[in-house]
Amino acid sequence: MQRFLDLDDFTRDQVSDLIALARRLQDHPEPRALAGKILGLLFMNPSLRTLSSFQAGMMRLGGSSFVVTPGQGTWQVETRTGAVMNAGAAEHVREAIPVLASYCDALGIRSFAEGRDLATDIAETQFRLMAGLCDKPFVNMESAMNHPCQSLADWKTMDDLAVPRTGRFVLSWVYHPRALPLAVPAATLHMAAHRGMEVVVLRPDGYALPESVMAKARAAAKASGGSVGETSDRASALAGAHVLYAKEWGSPECYGNAAAEALLREPLQDWCVRDDWFEGARPDCHFMHCLPVRRNVAVADAVLDGPRSRVIPEAANRMVVQMAVLYRLLKGSFGR
Repeated sequence: MQRFLDLDDFTRDQVSDLIALARRLQDHPEPRALAGKILGLLFMNPSLRTLSSFQAGMMRLGGSSFVVTPGQGTWQVETRTGAVMNAGAAEHVREAIPVLASYCDALGIRSFAEGRDLATDIAETQFRLMAGLCDKPFVNMESAMNHPCQSLADWKTMDDLAVPRTGRFVLSWVYHPRALPLAVPAATLHMAAHRGMEVVVLRPDGYALPESVMAKARAAAKASGGSVGETSDRASALAGAHVLYAKEWGSPECYGNAAAEALLREPLQDWCVRDDWFEGARPDCHFMHCLPVRRNVAVADAVLDGPRSRVIPEAANRMVVQMAVLYRLLKGSFGR
């Protein structure tokens, strides 16, 4: 295993192997497993859980890490191909990433969507460029259209809760004052389909996920025996649900147009998860969200603080699954 870019790169057995390893490292720590190894972390965008969980996980395995946040103690970094660098950025990723890779044994990069052109972001043009510049084991810490570390943690969380592999999983759009990236909803949809679940995307009109995202999920569902559907009807979506996974995202129809986006979402402020959303769900339906979350905007206090909420163990699982990823990247491949 040399790259952790997309959960779709791994079979269900390999995902299960990573989760089993995460549990083993959680229950039986190996504090010298990665002694002497260095993890480089390049954050082009903000982070709380990803940054802290990777650093903590690397330390728990006996390794060390360094963090670079361009523009905060380092030069601003340019990502565009063919850019005329006569503005703020003093360094290009074509030099920065090979140099950083030479200082470490593995490199992780977080680089969000630009949010201007949907086709460009779906193509992951900039992220693929940066990944291609690294000759060391590499981790996607969230790109324009993917967040495999979050998805692996979500998969483990559902396994921990004994949610059936064939259970009903509802990915629901929820309100946010502005458009957010498509990375987590796209990755979450694919993860649940890959797991073999009955997946329903619940969203208002105008917020259907891009067809390429849906097609990828449908292909994963076909291979796993699951299914993928979508609706704007809340009651039918949540009927018999094992999991309600809430997430905010921007409208593909208004992509890059903030004014049109604001008009589209203005009447949708009632898309805030409250207790009454669960009336048709299973009594043991779990609530999940990747965090951060705006309380009483996207999700009500009563849900986040209530007995259904799994957001804290879900976040805690980020560290342990990433420890498994780092272990496989730096110590041994699958089956070893």
